[in-house]
Amino acid sequence: MAHIEFLDETMRDGQQSLWGMRMKAGMALPVAPLIDQVGYRVIDLTGSSQFEVLVRECQEDPWAGLDLLVQAMPRTRLRAGMRANAAVTFSVTPDALMDAWMRQLNVHGCRSFWVYDVLFNIDKMHRLAKIAKGFGSEVAGTIMYTLSPVHTDAYYAAKAAEIAASPDIDTLLLYDTAGVLDASRVQTLVPAILAQARGKPLELHSNNRLGQSVQAYLAAIDLGVTILHTSTRPLANGPAVPSIEIMAANVARRGHTHGIDTTKLAPIAEHFEQVGKAAGFLVNQFAEYDVLSVDHQIPGGMVGTLRAQLAKHGMSDRLQEVFEETAVVRRELGYPGMATPFSQLVGIQAVLNIVSARRYAVVPDEVIQYAAGYYGQPVAPIEAEVLDRIMSAPRAKEILANPPAQPSLAELRRQYGTEDDDELILRALVPATDLERMRAAGPVKTTFPLLSSSELDQVRRLMKLATAAVVRVSTPEFKLQLRRF
Repeated sequence: MAHIEFLDETMRDGQQSLWGMRMKAGMALPVAPLIDQVGYRVIDLTGSSQFEVLVRECQEDPWAGLDLLVQAMPRTRLRAGMRANAAVTFSVTPDALMDAWMRQLNVHGCRSFWVYDVLFNIDKMHRLAKIAKGFGSEVAGTIMYTLSPVHTDAYYAAKAAEIAASPDIDTLLLYDTAGVLDASRVQTLVPAILAQARGKPLELHSNNRLGQSVQAYLAAIDLGVTILHTSTRPLANGPAVPSIEIMAANVARRGHTHGIDTTKLAPIAEHFEQVGKAAGFLVNQFAEYDVLSVDHQIPGGMVGTLRAQLAKHGMSDRLQEVFEETAVVRRELGYPGMATPFSQLVGIQAVLNIVSARRYAVVPDEVIQYAAGYYGQPVAPIEAEVLDRIMSAPRAKEILANPPAQPSLAELRRQYGTEDDDELILRALVPATDLERMRAAGPVKTTFPLLSSSELDQVRRLMKLATAAVVRVSTPEFKLQLRRF
Protein backbone atom coordinates (compact mmCIF):
# COMPACT_ATOMS: atom_id res chain seq x y z
CA MET A 1 0.00 0.00 0.00
CA ALA A 2 1.18 3.54 -0.78
CA HIS A 3 0.65 7.06 0.49
CA ILE A 4 -0.86 9.13 -2.33
CA GLU A 5 -0.46 12.88 -2.57
CA PHE A 6 -2.79 15.15 -4.53
CA LEU A 7 -2.13 18.32 -6.48
CA ASP A 8 -5.10 20.67 -6.83
CA GLU A 9 -5.85 21.89 -10.38
CA THR A 10 -9.07 23.78 -9.62
CA MET A 11 -7.67 27.26 -10.14
CA ARG A 12 -5.44 26.45 -13.11
CA ASP A 13 -6.28 23.48 -15.34
CA GLY A 14 -9.86 23.11 -14.12
CA GLN A 15 -10.79 26.68 -14.91
CA GLN A 16 -8.61 26.67 -18.04
CA SER A 17 -10.44 23.64 -19.42
CA LEU A 18 -13.97 24.64 -18.41
CA TRP A 19 -13.93 28.43 -17.98
CA GLY A 20 -11.48 29.45 -20.69
CA MET A 21 -9.05 30.82 -18.05
CA ARG A 22 -11.59 33.50 -17.03
CA MET A 23 -11.44 32.84 -13.30
CA LYS A 24 -10.86 36.20 -11.65
CA ALA A 25 -9.12 36.32 -8.29
CA GLY A 26 -12.37 37.29 -6.55
CA MET A 27 -14.02 34.10 -7.77
CA ALA A 28 -11.57 32.03 -5.70
CA LEU A 29 -10.50 34.29 -2.84
CA PRO A 30 -13.51 33.67 -0.55
CA VAL A 31 -12.75 29.96 -0.46
CA ALA A 32 -8.95 30.03 -0.96
CA PRO A 33 -8.15 29.76 2.80
CA LEU A 34 -10.27 26.61 2.95
CA ILE A 35 -8.48 25.09 -0.06
CA ASP A 36 -5.23 25.84 1.77
CA GLN A 37 -6.40 23.61 4.64
CA VAL A 38 -7.42 20.56 2.57
CA GLY A 39 -4.00 18.92 2.64
CA TYR A 40 -2.89 19.17 -0.98
CA ARG A 41 0.78 18.62 -1.73
CA VAL A 42 0.70 21.56 -4.15
CA ILE A 43 -1.95 23.96 -5.46
CA ASP A 44 -1.54 24.81 -9.15
CA LEU A 45 -2.38 28.46 -9.59
CA THR A 46 -1.34 30.19 -12.80
CA GLY A 47 0.39 30.22 -16.17
CA SER A 48 1.28 32.60 -18.97
CA SER A 49 -1.88 32.09 -21.03
CA GLN A 50 -3.97 32.87 -17.96
CA PHE A 51 -2.14 36.18 -17.57
CA GLU A 52 -3.04 37.15 -21.13
CA VAL A 53 -6.72 36.24 -20.74
CA LEU A 54 -7.04 38.09 -17.44
CA VAL A 55 -5.71 41.28 -19.02
CA ARG A 56 -7.51 41.03 -22.37
CA GLU A 57 -10.84 39.51 -21.41
CA CYS A 58 -11.28 40.29 -17.72
CA GLN A 59 -9.47 43.63 -17.39
CA GLU A 60 -7.79 42.34 -14.24
CA ASP A 61 -4.16 42.77 -13.20
CA PRO A 62 -2.83 39.19 -12.99
CA TRP A 63 0.09 40.14 -10.74
CA ALA A 64 -2.22 41.79 -8.21
CA GLY A 65 -4.63 38.85 -8.29
CA LEU A 66 -1.77 36.39 -7.87
CA ASP A 67 -0.51 38.32 -4.83
CA LEU A 68 -3.93 38.15 -3.18
CA LEU A 69 -4.22 34.40 -3.73
CA VAL A 70 -0.69 33.74 -2.50
CA GLN A 71 -1.43 35.69 0.68
CA ALA A 72 -4.66 33.72 1.19
CA MET A 73 -2.92 30.32 1.00
CA PRO A 74 0.26 30.47 3.13
CA ARG A 75 0.30 26.79 4.16
CA THR A 76 0.52 25.08 0.77
CA ARG A 77 3.18 25.27 -1.92
CA LEU A 78 1.76 27.11 -4.95
CA ARG A 79 2.62 26.18 -8.53
CA ALA A 80 2.91 28.00 -11.84
CA GLY A 81 3.39 26.57 -15.33
CA MET A 82 6.17 27.54 -17.73
CA ARG A 83 6.35 26.75 -21.44
CA ALA A 84 10.07 26.78 -22.01
CA ASN A 85 10.11 28.07 -25.56
CA ALA A 86 6.89 29.93 -26.40
CA ALA A 87 5.24 31.80 -23.57
CA VAL A 88 4.36 35.12 -25.19
CA THR A 89 1.45 34.47 -27.56
CA PHE A 90 2.26 31.33 -29.57
CA SER A 91 5.52 32.49 -31.08
CA VAL A 92 9.07 31.76 -29.91
CA THR A 93 9.92 33.77 -26.78
CA PRO A 94 13.41 35.17 -26.06
CA ASP A 95 15.26 33.25 -23.35
CA ALA A 96 15.87 36.45 -21.37
CA LEU A 97 12.13 37.12 -21.14
CA MET A 98 11.43 33.53 -20.05
CA ASP A 99 14.11 33.86 -17.36
CA ALA A 100 12.58 37.13 -16.16
CA TRP A 101 9.14 35.52 -16.02
CA MET A 102 10.47 32.65 -13.91
CA ARG A 103 12.16 35.08 -11.52
CA GLN A 104 9.07 37.26 -11.13
CA LEU A 105 6.76 34.32 -10.45
CA ASN A 106 9.14 33.31 -7.67
CA VAL A 107 9.28 36.88 -6.37
CA HIS A 108 5.48 36.84 -6.14
CA GLY A 109 5.49 33.67 -4.05
CA CYS A 110 5.16 30.66 -6.38
CA ARG A 111 7.39 27.88 -5.07
CA SER A 112 6.56 25.01 -7.39
CA PHE A 113 6.77 24.90 -11.17
CA TRP A 114 5.96 22.51 -13.96
CA VAL A 115 8.26 23.26 -16.88
CA TYR A 116 7.60 21.80 -20.29
CA ASP A 117 8.47 21.96 -23.94
CA VAL A 118 6.33 19.94 -26.33
CA LEU A 119 9.30 19.37 -28.67
CA PHE A 120 11.54 18.62 -25.68
CA ASN A 121 14.07 21.43 -25.84
CA ILE A 122 15.36 20.05 -22.56
CA ASP A 123 18.26 22.47 -22.27
CA LYS A 124 15.73 25.30 -21.98
CA MET A 125 13.74 23.37 -19.36
CA HIS A 126 16.90 22.85 -17.31
CA ARG A 127 17.86 26.52 -17.56
CA LEU A 128 14.51 27.61 -16.13
CA ALA A 129 14.68 24.92 -13.43
CA LYS A 130 18.03 26.30 -12.26
CA ILE A 131 16.53 29.78 -11.86
CA ALA A 132 13.64 28.38 -9.80
CA LYS A 133 16.09 26.44 -7.64
CA GLY A 134 17.82 29.72 -6.77
CA PHE A 135 14.62 30.65 -4.90
CA GLY A 136 14.31 27.27 -3.19
CA SER A 137 11.41 26.21 -5.41
CA GLU A 138 10.63 22.69 -6.55
CA VAL A 139 10.44 21.86 -10.25
CA ALA A 140 8.53 19.17 -12.11
CA GLY A 141 10.13 18.29 -15.44
CA THR A 142 7.25 17.52 -17.75
CA ILE A 143 6.83 14.71 -20.26
CA MET A 144 4.02 15.80 -22.58
CA TYR A 145 2.14 12.65 -23.62
CA THR A 146 0.54 12.09 -26.98
CA LEU A 147 -0.36 9.10 -29.14
CA SER A 148 1.40 8.64 -32.46
CA PRO A 149 3.49 6.01 -34.25
CA VAL A 150 6.68 7.81 -33.16
CA HIS A 151 5.84 8.47 -29.51
CA THR A 152 6.88 5.06 -28.19
CA ASP A 153 7.70 3.97 -24.64
CA ALA A 154 11.38 4.03 -25.58
CA TYR A 155 11.03 7.62 -26.87
CA TYR A 156 9.46 8.80 -23.61
CA ALA A 157 11.93 6.85 -21.47
CA ALA A 158 14.84 8.53 -23.25
CA LYS A 159 13.30 11.97 -22.65
CA ALA A 160 12.69 11.09 -18.99
CA ALA A 161 16.35 10.20 -18.60
CA GLU A 162 17.46 13.53 -20.08
CA ILE A 163 15.05 15.56 -17.95
CA ALA A 164 15.83 13.72 -14.71
CA ALA A 165 19.58 14.12 -15.23
CA SER A 166 19.43 17.69 -13.92
CA PRO A 167 19.81 18.05 -10.14
CA ASP A 168 17.37 20.99 -10.38
CA ILE A 169 14.49 18.67 -11.37
CA ASP A 170 12.65 17.31 -8.31
CA THR A 171 9.83 15.30 -9.90
CA LEU A 172 8.82 14.10 -13.33
CA LEU A 173 5.31 14.89 -14.56
CA LEU A 174 3.54 12.73 -17.14
CA TYR A 175 1.02 15.11 -18.67
CA ASP A 176 -1.82 13.87 -20.91
CA THR A 177 -3.72 16.86 -22.33
CA ALA A 178 -6.09 14.84 -24.51
CA GLY A 179 -6.98 12.07 -22.04
CA VAL A 180 -5.75 9.36 -24.40
CA LEU A 181 -3.55 7.58 -21.84
CA ASP A 182 -5.43 4.40 -20.97
CA ALA A 183 -4.76 1.78 -18.32
CA SER A 184 -3.18 -0.66 -20.80
CA ARG A 185 -0.59 1.87 -21.99
CA VAL A 186 0.13 2.81 -18.37
CA GLN A 187 1.27 -0.77 -17.79
CA THR A 188 4.25 -0.36 -20.12
CA LEU A 189 4.87 3.40 -20.15
CA VAL A 190 5.04 4.13 -16.42
CA PRO A 191 7.66 1.43 -15.68
CA ALA A 192 9.72 2.63 -18.65
CA ILE A 193 9.73 6.20 -17.32
CA LEU A 194 10.34 5.25 -13.68
CA ALA A 195 13.33 3.16 -14.73
CA GLN A 196 14.95 6.37 -15.99
CA ALA A 197 13.71 8.74 -13.27
CA ARG A 198 16.75 8.43 -10.95
CA GLY A 199 14.41 7.72 -8.06
CA LYS A 200 12.48 10.96 -8.50
CA PRO A 201 8.68 10.78 -7.96
CA LEU A 202 6.38 10.66 -10.97
CA GLU A 203 3.30 12.89 -11.07
CA LEU A 204 0.34 12.09 -13.35
CA HIS A 205 -2.00 14.59 -15.00
CA SER A 206 -4.67 13.34 -17.41
CA ASN A 207 -7.58 15.42 -18.70
CA ASN A 208 -10.62 13.17 -18.55
CA ARG A 209 -11.89 13.87 -22.08
CA LEU A 210 -12.60 10.22 -22.85
CA GLY A 211 -13.78 9.18 -19.40
CA GLN A 212 -10.84 6.83 -18.86
CA SER A 213 -8.42 8.92 -16.78
CA VAL A 214 -9.57 7.56 -13.40
CA GLN A 215 -8.71 4.04 -14.53
CA ALA A 216 -5.33 5.27 -15.77
CA TYR A 217 -4.69 6.90 -12.38
CA LEU A 218 -5.51 3.70 -10.49
CA ALA A 219 -3.32 1.61 -12.78
CA ALA A 220 -0.48 4.10 -12.32
CA ILE A 221 -0.72 3.91 -8.52
CA ASP A 222 -0.19 0.15 -8.71
CA LEU A 223 3.04 0.80 -10.63
CA GLY A 224 4.53 3.39 -8.29
CA VAL A 225 2.97 6.78 -9.17
CA THR A 226 2.31 8.66 -5.92
CA ILE A 227 1.21 12.18 -7.01
CA LEU A 228 -2.10 12.70 -8.83
CA HIS A 229 -3.62 15.88 -10.27
CA THR A 230 -7.31 16.49 -9.49
CA SER A 231 -9.87 19.33 -9.23
CA THR A 232 -12.93 20.10 -7.16
CA ARG A 233 -15.86 18.29 -8.79
CA PRO A 234 -17.58 21.31 -10.45
CA LEU A 235 -14.29 22.06 -12.25
CA ALA A 236 -13.33 18.45 -12.96
CA ASN A 237 -13.99 15.83 -15.64
CA GLY A 238 -15.09 16.41 -19.21
CA PRO A 239 -12.09 18.28 -20.60
CA ALA A 240 -10.57 18.70 -17.09
CA VAL A 241 -8.82 16.26 -14.73
CA PRO A 242 -10.67 13.78 -12.48
CA SER A 243 -12.28 15.08 -9.31
CA ILE A 244 -10.59 14.98 -5.91
CA GLU A 245 -13.86 13.61 -4.51
CA ILE A 246 -13.75 10.40 -6.55
CA MET A 247 -9.99 9.92 -6.44
CA ALA A 248 -9.73 10.34 -2.65
CA ALA A 249 -12.53 7.79 -2.29
CA ASN A 250 -10.98 5.37 -4.81
CA VAL A 251 -7.54 5.60 -3.21
CA ALA A 252 -9.01 4.79 0.20
CA ARG A 253 -11.04 1.88 -1.19
CA ARG A 254 -7.86 0.40 -2.66
CA GLY A 255 -6.29 0.49 0.79
CA HIS A 256 -3.91 3.39 0.16
CA THR A 257 -3.57 6.42 2.43
CA HIS A 258 -3.79 10.13 1.69
CA GLY A 259 -3.68 13.40 3.63
CA ILE A 260 -6.86 15.01 2.27
CA ASP A 261 -9.38 16.40 4.74
CA THR A 262 -12.48 15.27 2.87
CA THR A 263 -14.81 17.24 5.17
CA LYS A 264 -13.67 20.45 3.46
CA LEU A 265 -14.38 19.29 -0.10
CA ALA A 266 -18.17 19.87 -0.15
CA PRO A 267 -18.13 23.60 0.76
CA ILE A 268 -15.35 24.22 -1.78
CA ALA A 269 -17.33 22.46 -4.49
CA GLU A 270 -20.50 24.35 -3.56
CA HIS A 271 -18.68 27.67 -3.82
CA PHE A 272 -17.26 27.03 -7.29
CA GLU A 273 -20.55 25.60 -8.55
CA GLN A 274 -22.33 28.79 -7.49
CA VAL A 275 -19.65 31.00 -9.04
CA GLY A 276 -19.64 29.03 -12.28
CA LYS A 277 -23.40 29.20 -12.64
CA ALA A 278 -23.49 32.90 -11.80
CA ALA A 279 -20.82 33.62 -14.44
CA GLY A 280 -22.44 31.40 -17.06
CA PHE A 281 -19.50 28.97 -17.12
CA LEU A 282 -19.47 25.18 -17.45
CA VAL A 283 -19.62 23.11 -14.26
CA ASN A 284 -20.10 19.42 -13.41
CA GLN A 285 -19.00 18.04 -16.77
CA PHE A 286 -18.71 14.46 -18.00
CA ALA A 287 -17.37 12.94 -21.22
CA GLU A 288 -18.12 10.01 -23.50
CA TYR A 289 -15.51 7.93 -25.29
CA ASP A 290 -15.17 9.35 -28.81
CA VAL A 291 -12.74 7.58 -31.16
CA LEU A 292 -12.29 10.79 -33.19
CA SER A 293 -10.81 12.42 -30.07
CA VAL A 294 -8.04 9.81 -30.14
CA ASP A 295 -7.20 10.90 -33.70
CA HIS A 296 -7.19 14.69 -33.30
CA GLN A 297 -6.17 14.83 -29.59
CA ILE A 298 -7.29 18.45 -29.20
CA PRO A 299 -6.92 19.40 -25.51
CA GLY A 300 -10.11 19.99 -23.58
CA GLY A 301 -9.52 23.69 -23.05
CA MET A 302 -9.08 24.28 -26.76
CA VAL A 303 -12.39 22.67 -27.75
CA GLY A 304 -14.28 25.56 -26.17
CA THR A 305 -12.03 28.06 -27.94
CA LEU A 306 -12.62 26.43 -31.32
CA ARG A 307 -16.36 26.32 -30.70
CA ALA A 308 -16.42 30.04 -29.84
CA GLN A 309 -14.31 30.96 -32.91
CA LEU A 310 -16.56 28.99 -35.26
CA ALA A 311 -19.69 30.54 -33.74
CA LYS A 312 -18.24 34.01 -34.29
CA HIS A 313 -17.97 33.23 -38.02
CA GLY A 314 -21.33 31.49 -38.30
CA MET A 315 -19.69 28.05 -38.65
CA SER A 316 -20.85 26.25 -35.53
CA ASP A 317 -22.16 23.38 -37.64
CA ARG A 318 -18.63 22.60 -38.90
CA LEU A 319 -16.97 21.69 -35.59
CA GLN A 320 -16.89 17.97 -36.44
CA GLU A 321 -15.28 18.81 -39.77
CA VAL A 322 -12.61 20.81 -37.93
CA PHE A 323 -11.91 17.85 -35.65
CA GLU A 324 -11.42 15.56 -38.64
CA GLU A 325 -9.17 18.03 -40.46
CA THR A 326 -7.14 18.56 -37.29
CA ALA A 327 -6.34 14.84 -37.17
CA VAL A 328 -5.07 15.03 -40.78
CA VAL A 329 -3.01 18.20 -40.22
CA ARG A 330 -1.44 16.74 -37.09
CA ARG A 331 -0.22 13.71 -39.05
CA GLU A 332 1.03 15.87 -41.92
CA LEU A 333 3.01 18.13 -39.55
CA GLY A 334 4.90 15.23 -37.99
CA TYR A 335 2.68 14.45 -34.98
CA PRO A 336 3.46 17.42 -32.71
CA GLY A 337 2.24 16.92 -29.16
CA MET A 338 -1.19 18.51 -28.81
CA ALA A 339 -0.44 21.05 -26.11
CA THR A 340 0.13 24.80 -26.27
CA PRO A 341 1.37 26.18 -28.61
CA PHE A 342 1.12 23.29 -31.09
CA SER A 343 -2.49 22.34 -30.41
CA GLN A 344 -3.39 25.92 -31.39
CA LEU A 345 -1.11 25.88 -34.45
CA VAL A 346 -2.58 22.61 -35.70
CA GLY A 347 -6.17 23.60 -34.90
CA ILE A 348 -5.91 27.03 -36.54
CA GLN A 349 -4.34 25.52 -39.64
CA ALA A 350 -7.19 23.00 -39.79
CA VAL A 351 -9.79 25.78 -39.65
CA LEU A 352 -7.96 27.74 -42.38
CA ASN A 353 -7.79 24.63 -44.56
CA ILE A 354 -11.56 24.27 -44.31
CA VAL A 355 -12.49 27.88 -45.02
CA SER A 356 -9.85 28.49 -47.74
CA ALA A 357 -10.12 27.67 -51.42
CA ARG A 358 -7.50 24.94 -50.99
CA ARG A 359 -5.63 23.35 -48.12
CA TYR A 360 -2.60 25.36 -46.91
CA ALA A 361 -3.58 28.29 -49.13
CA VAL A 362 -3.25 30.37 -45.95
CA VAL A 363 -0.46 29.50 -43.51
CA PRO A 364 0.04 31.36 -40.20
CA ASP A 365 3.52 32.65 -39.39
CA GLU A 366 3.78 30.27 -36.44
CA VAL A 367 3.26 27.21 -38.67
CA ILE A 368 6.07 28.46 -40.91
CA GLN A 369 8.26 28.94 -37.83
CA TYR A 370 7.44 25.40 -36.72
CA ALA A 371 8.34 24.01 -40.15
CA ALA A 372 11.58 26.01 -40.08
CA GLY A 373 12.58 24.39 -36.79
CA TYR A 374 12.41 27.57 -34.72
CA TYR A 375 10.47 25.79 -31.97
CA GLY A 376 12.78 22.78 -32.08
CA GLN A 377 13.05 19.64 -34.15
CA PRO A 378 9.70 18.02 -35.10
CA VAL A 379 9.32 14.50 -33.74
CA ALA A 380 8.68 13.10 -37.23
CA PRO A 381 9.35 14.69 -40.64
CA ILE A 382 6.69 16.99 -42.08
CA GLU A 383 5.16 15.41 -45.18
CA ALA A 384 7.12 16.62 -48.21
CA GLU A 385 4.18 17.99 -50.20
CA VAL A 386 2.84 19.86 -47.17
CA LEU A 387 6.28 21.25 -46.36
CA ASP A 388 6.52 22.59 -49.92
CA ARG A 389 3.15 24.35 -49.55
CA ILE A 390 4.16 25.87 -46.23
CA MET A 391 7.47 27.13 -47.57
CA SER A 392 5.71 28.56 -50.63
CA ALA A 393 3.52 30.79 -48.46
CA PRO A 394 3.95 34.54 -49.10
CA ARG A 395 5.45 35.12 -45.65
CA ALA A 396 7.86 32.18 -45.68
CA LYS A 397 10.83 33.91 -47.29
CA GLU A 398 10.74 36.82 -44.82
CA ILE A 399 10.35 34.52 -41.81
CA LEU A 400 13.24 32.30 -42.92
CA ALA A 401 15.43 35.38 -43.36
CA ASN A 402 14.62 36.59 -39.84
CA PRO A 403 14.97 33.83 -37.23
CA PRO A 404 13.77 34.65 -33.69
CA ALA A 405 16.04 37.17 -31.96
CA GLN A 406 17.59 36.61 -28.55
CA PRO A 407 17.75 40.11 -27.01
CA SER A 408 19.27 40.57 -23.55
CA LEU A 409 17.15 41.61 -20.59
CA ALA A 410 18.58 45.13 -20.84
CA GLU A 411 17.60 45.29 -24.50
CA LEU A 412 14.09 44.07 -23.69
CA ARG A 413 13.70 46.71 -21.00
CA ARG A 414 14.72 49.39 -23.50
CA GLN A 415 12.41 47.94 -26.15
CA TYR A 416 9.37 47.99 -23.86
CA GLY A 417 10.31 51.17 -22.01
CA THR A 418 10.36 49.92 -18.42
CA GLU A 419 12.78 48.78 -15.72
CA ASP A 420 9.97 47.01 -13.83
CA ASP A 421 10.03 43.34 -14.87
CA ASP A 422 6.39 42.77 -13.83
CA GLU A 423 5.44 45.53 -16.24
CA LEU A 424 7.90 44.25 -18.86
CA ILE A 425 6.15 40.89 -18.95
CA LEU A 426 2.71 42.44 -19.28
CA ARG A 427 3.86 44.77 -22.09
CA ALA A 428 5.42 41.85 -23.94
CA LEU A 429 2.26 39.81 -23.50
CA VAL A 430 -0.48 42.21 -24.64
CA PRO A 431 -0.83 45.53 -26.50
CA ALA A 432 -0.77 48.81 -24.59
CA THR A 433 -4.47 49.38 -25.28
CA ASP A 434 -5.33 46.19 -23.36
CA LEU A 435 -3.25 47.32 -20.41
CA GLU A 436 -4.93 50.72 -20.45
CA ARG A 437 -8.39 49.11 -20.34
CA MET A 438 -7.26 46.82 -17.51
CA ARG A 439 -6.03 49.76 -15.43
CA ALA A 440 -9.13 51.80 -16.17
CA ALA A 441 -11.23 48.97 -14.69
CA GLY A 442 -9.75 49.64 -11.26
CA PRO A 443 -8.21 47.36 -8.61
CA VAL A 444 -8.79 43.62 -8.39
CA LYS A 445 -12.17 42.73 -6.90
CA THR A 446 -11.86 40.42 -3.90
CA THR A 447 -15.32 38.88 -4.23
CA PHE A 448 -17.62 37.86 -7.05
CA PRO A 449 -21.38 38.58 -6.95
CA LEU A 450 -23.65 35.55 -6.90
CA LEU A 451 -27.18 35.44 -8.22
CA SER A 452 -30.09 34.50 -5.98
CA SER A 453 -32.16 31.42 -6.85
CA SER A 454 -34.92 33.52 -8.43
CA GLU A 455 -32.38 35.54 -10.45
CA LEU A 456 -30.68 32.32 -11.56
CA ASP A 457 -34.03 30.92 -12.76
CA GLN A 458 -34.60 34.11 -14.76
CA VAL A 459 -31.15 33.83 -16.31
CA ARG A 460 -31.80 30.22 -17.33
CA ARG A 461 -35.00 31.26 -19.09
CA LEU A 462 -33.17 34.09 -20.88
CA MET A 463 -30.35 31.80 -21.97
CA LYS A 464 -32.83 29.37 -23.51
CA LEU A 465 -34.39 32.17 -25.54
CA ALA A 466 -31.10 33.86 -26.48
CA THR A 467 -29.59 33.45 -29.93
CA ALA A 468 -26.47 35.56 -29.39
CA ALA A 469 -23.16 34.06 -28.25
CA VAL A 470 -23.00 36.50 -25.32
CA VAL A 471 -25.88 37.59 -23.07
CA ARG A 472 -25.51 40.58 -20.72
CA VAL A 473 -27.59 40.50 -17.56
CA SER A 474 -27.94 43.51 -15.22
CA THR A 475 -29.22 43.57 -11.66
CA PRO A 476 -29.33 46.60 -9.34
CA GLU A 477 -26.07 45.43 -7.70
CA PHE A 478 -23.96 44.32 -10.64
CA LYS A 479 -23.72 43.43 -14.31
CA LEU A 480 -22.85 40.01 -15.67
CA GLN A 481 -21.79 38.85 -19.11
CA LEU A 482 -22.73 35.24 -19.76
CA ARG A 483 -21.51 33.08 -22.61
CA ARG A 484 -23.66 30.46 -24.27
CA PHE A 485 -21.83 27.15 -24.81
